[in-house]
Amino acid sequence: MTDPSTTAQPATAQPITPLPFEIETQLAKDESSVDNFAITFAPLDLTHAYQLADDGANGAIALFSGMVRNQTDGLSVVALEYQAYEPMALVVFKQIAAEIRKIWPDITHVVIHHRTGKLTVGEISVLVTIGSPHRSEAFAACQYAIDTLKHNAPIWKKEHWQDGSTTWVSIGDCEKD
Repeated sequence: MTDPSTTAQPATAQPITPLPFEIETQLAKDESSVDNFAITFAPLDLTHAYQLADDGANGAIALFSGMVRNQTDGLSVVALEYQAYEPMALVVFKQIAAEIRKIWPDITHVVIHHRTGKLTVGEISVLVTIGSPHRSEAFAACQYAIDTLKHNAPIWKKEHWQDGSTTWVSIGDCEKD
């Protein structure tokens, strides 16, 4: 039998700042069957994200797809490289879903998937999909999710320029997009 005093205990969650909501916000029920969160090196799949949010109770599914564009501020971009602190990012994704349900209680599904690694122009870097009985709530929740993710999730982006140089994008620069 293991002595409980010598067994490592899980660390309690500490506040992630700045969050626009309380860290104690937790999923009110087991959302594992209705929500889906992922950080992955593999390409993201629009159809799969849509299917994860599909539900007979929905009157709308809003899907946001963020992708690598070929320029930033007039400079040619050839690729973006994403790195993430996955355990914390997934906690932030779950917090976003919990907050969405507080604001829009009829939301049926929240799907948030983000890529890591080096992506070229045209590749999908992030998918946010929201299932809802009504379109206005689906659109609002989808925008809330991507805006909050970009500001709070520990995911970093490096721009690879046409001239071979690179630049890490600061979190404050996400506000421009």
